[in-house]
Amino acid sequence: MGKDPTASLSPAQRRSLETVLGLLAEERASVSSVVDERAWRVHVADSLTGLDVPELRDASRIADIGAGAGFPGLVLAVALPEAHVDLIESVGRKTAFIARAAEAAAIPNATPITARSEDVARDEATRESYDIVTARAVGRLSTLAELASPLLKEGGLLIAWKGKRDPDEEAQMSRAAESLAMRPEQILDVGHRAGSKHRHLHVLRKSGTTPPNLPRKSGMAKKRPQG
Repeated sequence: MGKDPTASLSPAQRRSLETVLGLLAEERASVSSVVDERAWRVHVADSLTGLDVPELRDASRIADIGAGAGFPGLVLAVALPEAHVDLIESVGRKTAFIARAAEAAAIPNATPITARSEDVARDEATRESYDIVTARAVGRLSTLAELASPLLKEGGLLIAWKGKRDPDEEAQMSRAAESLAMRPEQILDVGHRAGSKHRHLHVLRKSGTTPPNLPRKSGMAKKRPQG
């Protein structure tokens, strides 16, 4: 798809997302470094590039890990009104912003969760319950895959928004794939339409049952990534 990813938004969807960005610009707590006129492209268009993955368009349950100020999670919730989107973020001021934005912009299918993703994965109600996990530049691929694996149903996808391709990082992920039950499947270059010219989407598939050692203790996936 070569066109502007925001072109498919309805006027009502655009108004919802403009409300979110307006609140982001007014927010005094530091939840995002980009709140000016670039925000539509950097946050909204960038988030919508994920819809290049057909399974995301068809998902019924999505978890956005390390959700930050709500991107891509809030944008995907607007674009996919039939999907339920959980925005998982451990920093309370950020989930508080997400909650205010979701209410003000009338995004009823977006739910902020103030927790670490490892703790969400330990809850029987949410473990292995998601069709898709999204993550936007919050860690190394092997770290993100480890966090996503226990949240995903078998066959589900992790979509990771990353910058320039890193051969060492990709090789590390390949080495960790079997132990995480997460198989690298596709890398999409979407930089010409996203908020960063170097933007790539890494698509990884849950390739088996969740390994019994996952999730590890909170923070270990970042401190000691597998692979």
